[in-house]
Amino acid sequence: MAKPLYPTPMLDELESGPWPSFVTGLKRLANDKDYMVDLLGQLETSYKTRKGYWKGGTVGVIGYGGGVIPRFTELKDAEGKPIFKDAAEFHTLRIMPPPGMHYDTDVLRKMCDIWETHGSGLIAFHGQSGDIMFQGAKTENVQPAFDALNDLGFDLGGAGPAVRTSMSCVGAARCEQSCYDEASAHRAVLNNFLDDIHRPSLPYKFKFKFSGCPNDCMNSIQRADMAVIGTWRDNIRTDEALARKWFVKHGMNELVNDVVARCPTKAIQIKDVGAVSTAASISSVSLNDTQALEIDNRDCVRCMHCINVMTGALAPGQDKGATILVGGKRTLKIGDLMGTVVVPFIKLATDEDREQLVELAQKIIDFFAENALEHERTGEMIERIGLVNFLEGIELDIDPNMVSAPRTNPYVRTDGWDEEVARIEAKKQKQAA
Repeated sequence: MAKPLYPTPMLDELESGPWPSFVTGLKRLANDKDYMVDLLGQLETSYKTRKGYWKGGTVGVIGYGGGVIPRFTELKDAEGKPIFKDAAEFHTLRIMPPPGMHYDTDVLRKMCDIWETHGSGLIAFHGQSGDIMFQGAKTENVQPAFDALNDLGFDLGGAGPAVRTSMSCVGAARCEQSCYDEASAHRAVLNNFLDDIHRPSLPYKFKFKFSGCPNDCMNSIQRADMAVIGTWRDNIRTDEALARKWFVKHGMNELVNDVVARCPTKAIQIKDVGAVSTAASISSVSLNDTQALEIDNRDCVRCMHCINVMTGALAPGQDKGATILVGGKRTLKIGDLMGTVVVPFIKLATDEDREQLVELAQKIIDFFAENALEHERTGEMIERIGLVNFLEGIELDIDPNMVSAPRTNPYVRTDGWDEEVARIEAKKQKQAA
């Protein structure tokens, strides 16, 4: 039995609402650990004074330069001794999850047992960086805790100015919208950059995230320096039996209001069955004997809304792969940035494809390491030096798909670009011959 709790009126207030509170969880852990009793005492003090009392330091495990987040208390008495001595150190271990975040209950129980033994018992699945956050350990327990977790098959994640822990959605393992094998791509990149994860040597952090389809369940466009997002480059697939079943259940009003009207590029129309176009870019599916849904795939921007609403009746195409974007991040030196397309489409079906992905990632990280300023993310570097210079630096050709918003830019016309690219390529081949 742990020592009695300190009075915590402000933290108690956080338990008074209708939703679950983290305070309840901390108090439950405090039933058995003096460590958590003192943590609650320091947290209550922070709420009263509106000031944080944790500072950093240097704590790590043998052979690694990152992966442990040090926290030492600054809340001390007149003699310089910690007021809440049992929680004077509250270090966090960042542990890399498996691709797709697959666990079984046996592994989860063993993780909990390890952290009950060596730490506070407080675990977060998962932090914003994707890691399993084992929160609250004293300095002398950090190495034994890591050793136990390492024996279980897990490794430290990234921290500091390094390649950070990658994240991938459950993807092909369970999701019918998946457009590539996310776990294999994730693992290929992870294995190649393991040294850059464990030994920080970059101007600032660099994040990979892998989403299996344009729904982007990993929020990679907003959060990843290099986002790999599943897509397709042929027509949307259709299933007439499921489309008719959907239409019987939901009706014309929902079709018009929640599918046709919400298409951002007005690529979807409702037509009489006999009036549907036979053009190669058209996907069509009969809703009943007289009406059909027509999608002009030339205007489709892969937003996934129609597929999400009419799942099964509509589905991603068969020519699947991924789009690669670079430069997403939250606010730092400049405002939030979303990723910029650098590779409109890449197949990720074979080991050779994944090697190509790793080679591109290596070029981007090398360029970032050489050209970024200290504490500058990739997106901020691109804003500073210009996208053209970045593309030249990583040896990628400029493509019209890299225009961030071509439909709202009156100065950019993309019609005829394919023919122009073909003409230039033919000229290059002729000169080479």
